[in-house]
Amino acid sequence: MSRKTALIVDDEPDIRELLEITLGRMKLDTRSARNVKEAREMLAREHFDLCLTDMRLPDGTGLELVQHIQKQHPQTPVAMITAYGSLDTAIAALKAGAFDYVTKPVELPRLRELVNSALNIPAPGAALPAAAEASQQLLGESAPMKALRKQILKLSRSQAPVYISGESGSGKERVARLIHAQGPRADKPFVPVNCGAIPSELMESEFFGHKKGSFTGAGEDKLGLFQAANGGTLFLDEVADLPLSMQVKLLRAIQEKAVRPVGGQQEIAVDVRILSATHKDLAGEVAANHFRQDLYYRLNVIELKVPPLRERREDVPLLAEHILNRLGQDLDLPPVSLSQDAQGKLLNYRFPGNVRELENLLERAFTLCEDDIIEARDLHFADAPGAISEGMPTLGQVDNLEDYLEDIERRAIMQALEETRWNRTAAAQRLGLTFRSMRYRLKKLGID
Repeated sequence: MSRKTALIVDDEPDIRELLEITLGRMKLDTRSARNVKEAREMLAREHFDLCLTDMRLPDGTGLELVQHIQKQHPQTPVAMITAYGSLDTAIAALKAGAFDYVTKPVELPRLRELVNSALNIPAPGAALPAAAEASQQLLGESAPMKALRKQILKLSRSQAPVYISGESGSGKERVARLIHAQGPRADKPFVPVNCGAIPSELMESEFFGHKKGSFTGAGEDKLGLFQAANGGTLFLDEVADLPLSMQVKLLRAIQEKAVRPVGGQQEIAVDVRILSATHKDLAGEVAANHFRQDLYYRLNVIELKVPPLRERREDVPLLAEHILNRLGQDLDLPPVSLSQDAQGKLLNYRFPGNVRELENLLERAFTLCEDDIIEARDLHFADAPGAISEGMPTLGQVDNLEDYLEDIERRAIMQALEETRWNRTAAAQRLGLTFRSMRYRLKKLGID
C-alpha cells in the first residue's frame, strides 16, 4: 500500500521542518511549499491526502489557499495553522471550508489528532456503517431534502461546529447523527444531550463530571458528557435552554478543549466535535440577552437549516409509507396502506409538529383502521392547530359573505407564499393563477 502524502505550506523553515519530522514519524510522505504560488503549482501536479497551511504567507493568505482547494481539489482536507488566540481567524478558516485548525506554538499531540482525523474522512458516497445505516436514513426526494443531504455530506468532512436550526419534530437530531456517521469520527461515540432536561444544579457535574466527595451525594468519581464523547461528537440539543451561568463554562470548555470536573484540581484535555440545535430563534435569544453572543458565534460557525415538512410536502407519501411499514414490522402485523382520500388529507395538512407529528398521527391511525387500509376518517387531526381550516368560522357565524370569502382567499395566498418562501411567481403557479392575477389579489388584500 502506498504511503499517503501531505502538503505543508509555511514560509518559516523551522516550522516546516517540525511538521515534516512529525508527519514523517506518522508514516506520511511530505512536500513543502513556501507560499501560495508554490502550493498551487504542487496541487496541480500531484494528489495530496492532506494540506497544512499557515495563515500568513508572503504572497497571500492561507484563507485564499483554503478557498482554492475547496474549489479545485475538494477531496483534499486542508487545516489552518493560526497564531495563538486568533479565534476569529480560525472561525474564518472553518467557514471557508477548512477541515480544522491548530494554533502556534504547535502542540504535537493536537497535531497528530488532527492529522489522523483528516486521513480518516470517508470518501464521498461511502456506505454508512451497517449499524448506523438503517437508523439514520434521511428520507425525501424533494429539492430541499436533496440540498440538505448534499450539505450534510460536505459538513461531515469538516470539524467545524455546526448549528442545526429548525422547527420541533423536523429531524435535527437525525441530521446531527448523519453528520457524525459520515465523518472521520464515525467509529467514536455520538453523545446527544437535551440541555433543557438537566436540572441547573446538576448541569456542571453532568457536562464536566465530578470527583468523589465533591458535594453531598457524590459517592464516586463520575465522567461528564464531554469525556464520554471524547474522540467523537457531542450534540447539544435545545442549547438555547442553557442558563447563562452554564454558558460561560461551556464556552471555556469549547475554546480550551479541556474540562475540569467538579472538585477536581486539574483540567482534562478532551477532543470533541460540537453540534448544537434548538427550535428557538437563537439570534433572537442573543438580542434579548438570554444567550451569550460569544458562545453563539462559537457554536454557529456554520448554520444548517432543516426544512419543515410543509416546505417539502411532496415527501409526505414516501415518509408515510416508510412509517407504516416500520409499524407493521415492529408489531408483526400485515402492512397497511393509505387510501387516496387519506393521502390527500395528509397532503393538505400543514404539520406544525413536522415528521414527529406525522409519525404519531399514523401510529394512531394504524390501530384504528379496518381492512388494512387507512381511510380519511381514521386521521384525527381536524381540531389540530395546523389544520388548514384553523380558525375558520362556520356558516352559521358568517355575517358578511364577501368578508368570509376574502378571509379564505387571504389564508390560501399566505400559505402558498410561506410554502414557496415568498416567491410570488411560484406561489401563483401553486394556486393556478397568472402572475398578473396574483399581483392584483395581493394589492386588493393588502398583503405586502
